[in-house]
Amino acid sequence: MSRGAPNQPPRILAEGRYLTLLDEGGWEYVTRRGVTGIVVIVAVTDDGRVLLVEQLRTAVHRRVIELPAGLVGDGDAHAGEALADAAVRELVEETGYAAREMVPLGAGPVAVGVSDEVVSFFQARGLTRVGPGGGDHTEDITVHEVPRPELDGFLAAAAARGLAVDPKLYAGLYLLDRGPPR
Repeated sequence: MSRGAPNQPPRILAEGRYLTLLDEGGWEYVTRRGVTGIVVIVAVTDDGRVLLVEQLRTAVHRRVIELPAGLVGDGDAHAGEALADAAVRELVEETGYAAREMVPLGAGPVAVGVSDEVVSFFQARGLTRVGPGGGDHTEDITVHEVPRPELDGFLAAAAARGLAVDPKLYAGLYLLDRGPPR
């Protein structure tokens, strides 16, 4: 059900360096300037280790265990970037692994009440270590390579130490098990 007048452009309420707060027909939400999507990468090595990243997320004031992920089209260097290309770039940057191919697993909105962001999940296939990972100069990422059978225990131990676990991790594994859309 739509609130407010149809076909009216959103009204800008506030602008930060990266986010814009909009009002559209009485509904407030945020958007990221210059970003055309978000990619989440489900990467499992040939010997069954799930690649995870851990980093401080200021908005929740905690370190968070996540699947590798990143913004698409952020900054002039990545303008017009394809989703799969961003997934390749982010995987190398965050984990130090390159993928032979990126297979789309699914996509959908993340926080429909407050953001226009859509996340696209990819399976990384044919992994090869090409660097240390850890993110770019603005990030402090710890890479975890967790054998899939040990994942539940690893995540429980991380939560017991006060880390948060991003639920997109569970969604990504579900999509991986389900396989690419047909």
